[in-house]
Amino acid sequence: MPTTKTESTTEVHESFIDENGIPQQRNGSGPVVDLEVLPQWQAYKKNPQDDQLRNQLLENYLPVVKVHAERLWHRLPDGVELDDLFSAGCFGMLNAIGSFDLSRGIKFEAYCVTRVRGSMLDELRHMDWVPRMVRTQATKLYNATNELEAKLGRHPTEEELADHMNLPMPELEKIMANSSSINLISLDKKKWKNSEGNKSMTEMDIVADKRFASPSTRMSKNDVVRLVTKGLSRSERLIMILYYFEEMTMKEIGVTLDLSESRVSQMHSSIVHRLSSQLDSRKGEFKL
Repeated sequence: MPTTKTESTTEVHESFIDENGIPQQRNGSGPVVDLEVLPQWQAYKKNPQDDQLRNQLLENYLPVVKVHAERLWHRLPDGVELDDLFSAGCFGMLNAIGSFDLSRGIKFEAYCVTRVRGSMLDELRHMDWVPRMVRTQATKLYNATNELEAKLGRHPTEEELADHMNLPMPELEKIMANSSSINLISLDKKKWKNSEGNKSMTEMDIVADKRFASPSTRMSKNDVVRLVTKGLSRSERLIMILYYFEEMTMKEIGVTLDLSESRVSQMHSSIVHRLSSQLDSRKGEFKL
């Protein structure tokens, strides 16, 4: 039985190193790296395990990382830290330094862009707690809503959206529920910086604490309490305060004051009638 001989072939790429040992760009526009750092590159490629040489090259290209980090950062919403993008870009730059081939004729600054930006985008995906599928569906829902608003001249109903997107109602409701989570805001998100620039304000610093009333609200409440309870006996004052300000029921007030529920209701009606008469006679005091 005849046999065939299979020849193994090894891919050999064209080298763009000139007669002086300087790696040139394939388009002839100059060296692939600056001549000042070429000795470091050559030394590192001979000994890729040398972390000191690698770190020296990284320090030389940190401005490149910074430029791409700032360009991307300016296009992102608030809450993304520039330092996080810069750190991620440094890892991408280290990867580019390790895999770069001086003899391929590609300028390093052009070669490293993909690795640097890719690392930054990976970091952004890692920081984003919303799955990519949810964001994709939210974008489709947003675009469909805008298209129907332009067509109908009003906000579309859920049935119209479902028909426009060719989705069953349960599926549309699921997408709308998932999309609502995208609008959540982190309390650590920076709101603004002061004029000195050395302090920052976050969303948490300006969120109102609903557990405590503001000073002006407390003062207004105290004024109303004094006005309503003026001239009342101790039991009558307690009934009005517990019912209107502590929001207790007649039964709970009766247990507190050792009175029957009917007696509390009777006293409350009498107090309200008296207060109504008193306030009617003082209407002029409350005009603005």
